[in-house]
Amino acid sequence: MKIGIIGAMEVEVRRLVESMAGAKEVTKAGMHFFEGRIGETEAVVVRCGIGKVNAGLCVQILCDLFGVTHVINTGIAGSLEEEINIGDVVVSIDAMYHDMDVTGLGYTAGQVPQMDVLAFPADANLRVAAVKACREAAPEIGVFEGRVASGDQFICDKAKKVWIKEMSGALCTEMEGAAIAQAAYINKVPFVIVRAISDKADESVQMAYDIFEAEAAEHCAAIVEHLVRSL
Repeated sequence: MKIGIIGAMEVEVRRLVESMAGAKEVTKAGMHFFEGRIGETEAVVVRCGIGKVNAGLCVQILCDLFGVTHVINTGIAGSLEEEINIGDVVVSIDAMYHDMDVTGLGYTAGQVPQMDVLAFPADANLRVAAVKACREAAPEIGVFEGRVASGDQFICDKAKKVWIKEMSGALCTEMEGAAIAQAAYINKVPFVIVRAISDKADESVQMAYDIFEAEAAEHCAAIVEHLVRSL
C-alpha cells in the first residue's frame, strides 16, 4: 500500500509533511512531492494547487511517477447544508462537477461526456476508515458522509449555493475533489475525499473563511494523519 495525499493549499499539507519519516522531495510540474512514511505506511504528500486542472494533473503524476495504490484528498470546503457547521467534516460517498454542462447534447447536468458515471464513487473501505479516523481523532466534531461537488468557482453567494445543492445533492462544495475523483477513477485507484468545513458558501464567507481556514485545514490534516496510520 502506498497512499497519495493531496491538498490544495500549503496549510493543508504542512502538518502531514512534518509527520513523515525519511521524507524525500521530488519536484514535478511545479509541484513538490514528499515521499516517505507516515507511521508504517508509505505515503506521498503533495500540494496540488487550486482548481481542477492542477488536481487532475497531480493524480496522474502520483500514479505514473510514484505508483500510488490509493489517493486521499484533504482540505477545506464550503457547507451546502444548514446542519453541517464550520469545523464539521464531510467524507465523500462520491464526487461530481457542478460546473460541467453539456445538457445541450443530452447529458445530465454535471456529467462528463463519454464517462459512464455522473458522480465518481469513493472507495468503500477508505470511507469506513475515514469516518472511524474522524471519530477517533476528533470525537467532538460532526462527521457527515455524502456527495462532494466541485468546480472552478469559489462559492460565496447564497443563490449559487442553493443552485449547486439542488442540481447535485452534494453536502459541500470546493474546487478540486471531483477532478481528483475522476483521475483516480480512470486510473482504477481507490480514493476518498475528507473535507473540513471552513465556511457556509454564502455572503458570510469572507469573515468565516479568514477565521477558520487554517484551523479547519489543520483539523483535517490531523484526521488524515490518523487515517493513514491506521491503514
